[in-house]
Amino acid sequence: MSKTTSPIKLEGLSKSRGKRWDHLELLERIDASGSISAAASAMGMSYKAAWQAVESVNNLSHEPLVIRQPGGSTGGGTCLTEYGRRVVATYRRLEQEWAAVPAAIGRTMDDFDQYYTMSRRFDMQTSARNQFLGTVSAVKKGAVNAEVILDIGNGAQLAAIITNDSADHLALEVGSEAYALVKAQWIILTVETNFKTSARNSLTGTVVRCQEGAVNAEVVIELPGGKTVASIITNESVKTLGLKEGVRATAMIKASHIILAVPA
Repeated sequence: MSKTTSPIKLEGLSKSRGKRWDHLELLERIDASGSISAAASAMGMSYKAAWQAVESVNNLSHEPLVIRQPGGSTGGGTCLTEYGRRVVATYRRLEQEWAAVPAAIGRTMDDFDQYYTMSRRFDMQTSARNQFLGTVSAVKKGAVNAEVILDIGNGAQLAAIITNDSADHLALEVGSEAYALVKAQWIILTVETNFKTSARNSLTGTVVRCQEGAVNAEVVIELPGGKTVASIITNESVKTLGLKEGVRATAMIKASHIILAVPA
């Protein structure tokens, strides 16, 4: 595949699949319009849902797929990186190739559809708001539990405590890839720079979104390198901490609150 810096062409677009949005389509529309707002509107998607999707794909990538462009006379915007364009183009090519596989196998297996439907049940979605892809840099086993250190890039690490049985089942070893899943409700925020806490993990960055609801608020912190971490805290805590866009804040996560997963 040759490199290109031209916008991705929109092909095979669909509105949505129930409540599961097509993230590839969203990326394609962002690249074509230069605006996440315009892309979300074209898909009948809320601006918040679009940003959550973008943050999700960035967190699962070693390099950012989408970046914010600084303001100016045009007010700034959002665009795909060259890496992001090549990821989307590669995925679309694979999508075309895979589409032909079931039909080809079906011609040699009369009951293929039955078993293919069953195998699709193994695909899993998760409600964890924060999902990070990283590389295992250390595994330290104790009598019952193991401490696994996951390098998520740009100098950031996450330490997770899981059972030895789980570490063996996931075949975790130095150099292997793994996902860290953390629910937004499990993340504690602070704006203090000198603090002591029992939380094993701390991720410091800048608040890029702070949306208050009736009782709780979602606060999104952007880390160096473009990854984000989302936390759900009370509106009162937002006011007490003085959280708003541009404020430096730290997300604290207990090692026991991190769930690890690996590709099947």
